[in-house]
Amino acid sequence: MEVIVSDTGVEISTPRPKPESAQLVLNGLLFVVTLAVVIIGVRAHVTEGITAVNGVAFGLTLVWAVAGVVAARYSDRTSTPADLQALLIGADALLAAIALTFGRLAQGESVHSYGAARSIATVTALLVTAVSFHFLLALPNGQLPGTGRRTAVIVVYAAALGIGLSYVIEKDTFSLLAGGIGWSIAALMALLPTRLRYVSAIGHARERLQWFAVGTVLASSMALVVAVLHVLIDKPGALGAYAAGSTVLIPISLMAGEARGLAPQGGRMLVRSFTVLGFVSMVSAIYLVVVLGLGHKPSNETDRTTLGLSLLATGIAALAFVPARERFMGSATRFVYGARQAPDEVLRTFGSRLTRAIPMDELLLQLAESLRKTMGLVSAEVYTGMGEVLERAASVPDSGPLSLVVTSRERPVVTRAGVSGSAWASVWLPALLNGREKAQLRVAPVSHAGELLGLVVVERLAADTAFSEEDDRVLTDLARQVGLAFHNSQLDTALQTTLDELRKQADALRESRARIVASGDAERRRVERNLHDGAQQHLVALAVNLRLARDIIVDDPAAGTEMLDGLAVEVQETIQELRELAHGIYPPLLVDSGLVEALRAAANRNPLSVEVVADGIGRYSSETEAAVYFCCLEALQNAAKHAVGAEVDVHLWEESGGLLFSVSDDGPGFDVEKAQRGHGYVNMADRLGAIGGTVRWESEPGKGSRVTGSVPLI
Repeated sequence: MEVIVSDTGVEISTPRPKPESAQLVLNGLLFVVTLAVVIIGVRAHVTEGITAVNGVAFGLTLVWAVAGVVAARYSDRTSTPADLQALLIGADALLAAIALTFGRLAQGESVHSYGAARSIATVTALLVTAVSFHFLLALPNGQLPGTGRRTAVIVVYAAALGIGLSYVIEKDTFSLLAGGIGWSIAALMALLPTRLRYVSAIGHARERLQWFAVGTVLASSMALVVAVLHVLIDKPGALGAYAAGSTVLIPISLMAGEARGLAPQGGRMLVRSFTVLGFVSMVSAIYLVVVLGLGHKPSNETDRTTLGLSLLATGIAALAFVPARERFMGSATRFVYGARQAPDEVLRTFGSRLTRAIPMDELLLQLAESLRKTMGLVSAEVYTGMGEVLERAASVPDSGPLSLVVTSRERPVVTRAGVSGSAWASVWLPALLNGREKAQLRVAPVSHAGELLGLVVVERLAADTAFSEEDDRVLTDLARQVGLAFHNSQLDTALQTTLDELRKQADALRESRARIVASGDAERRRVERNLHDGAQQHLVALAVNLRLARDIIVDDPAAGTEMLDGLAVEVQETIQELRELAHGIYPPLLVDSGLVEALRAAANRNPLSVEVVADGIGRYSSETEAAVYFCCLEALQNAAKHAVGAEVDVHLWEESGGLLFSVSDDGPGFDVEKAQRGHGYVNMADRLGAIGGTVRWESEPGKGSRVTGSVPLI
């Protein structure tokens, strides 16, 4: 897919045309041409036969050509097509084949002549080095990011052509040794940029680089072995051929990096490859120092054979030791400790289990099982708890639940104690010795930051091997790890609880907001309905009656005056109705005189006998006064509706930095659980909750009711 950003900033994904098929055909053609050139070079009729170095070089050329075809075949595995990488590999292989073939053909030319074959071989040989440098800088996908890399590649191409033309003009011969040196210099120059590219690479690109490094490291190891053998025993004779042949591992590794099953193993293989290179370097250095520095170089065939077999035996032993090491360690452990692992193995296994998502109960049970197995115990127990009581959370074999009381006097001593035995337990934790007075006991307190979080208790038979210092060290380190695990578990639990509370609060907030919006809409509809059905109708009637009064006054002044008196009464009724409506929306008295006066006015309008008691109540913010007023008003309306004939007390007071209120009556009472699902309770809770307050309803059937609430004063 290709992402295109339009003028409006919208990203549009369009399918990217896949070049794999065309690239595969192109690399296939390069391979066919390379194969043809190699066949021509091998079958060329020259005076000298093909040398070992030439044979190896032709073989390497074909392997690299095959690697180019494989790279083109799998070029769709990454987001950036690998067609340029495949093309570079194929082109380099073809150039190498041309250089080798024309180099052989040049052997038929006169020593004093410098024909076309030698010229072509010289120029193409130098171009092989330039393309190789380009390939190394462009790893892993054939791209050259940055101006610096592109400039370096252009400079190298120009230098290769310039040097090649200078050789042709001077009619000088470009040897394979010079080509090898030039290629090595190019590789060293590309080493740092390739390393930087590896650090930033991800995905399959990183896997390709890893496999390329695997081939390079293994090839270096083989070349080092060949060089050391040649120095020590003068074998193999054709050092250049063997050293060059070792590089066949590089294209093979590149092909392995394209295989879906092998590509993800690149990192692991690279680690092992570096291990092999390190071991080979160490053994080679030791042999060179011992044989050449402290001894003498073998002088006859028997000595060379003996030394060669010695080197071969060392290499085989090194390769066999890695897989055999685990078996040897397992057998030695079973011999020393019986059918169990070494005592400190429990530390490693417990640490690895901590990284997995294993419940704490299961983790402690596995810990007890590991302790019993690795330390040869009769039983292993783990106690956990906070405060003065520790509970047995896990035991092997299962011993059921058990509680230990650790008083405030004993707790500091137990917390600071290290791994202790039966004598210590008899003084500070005697309950642990019940039923095992004659057994060997070890108690390891589990603590973190000076706080006792639990105990690890292990038991052996009295006749069994005594606990060693190594056992105590393992228990000490294990208790430290368990303490950290307990502490992290507590943090996780506290965090989860906090998250649950936050989720509940968020849900309640969303519901409250929805209810407030719905309540506001309903209130506006109620006001509109009351205005339409009440005051508006009265005002319309007044307008009609005023017109009639005007007409009547002309004909009958007495009747008109009487009608005007009646209209005055209707005006007063309309004013009163508007006042009552305004009180329902937001009472003006609350703004002018404060909470107490507004509640007393509301109490006077209530049909029940209401007494308002206010102790030291002053003025507060408009939000606080409105919330308390409407909550009390809601409670008074509920009392008037459900507690007919009851007496109601409204109490307001300040306490502990908050404004508190209560509305109580001696009516028949109600079921609180049902009432809390009603609109009245939800409305009060939302009003107070919006400013950080709370409300509570208390009632029992036949015992009256009481609504209490509080609002923090800031």
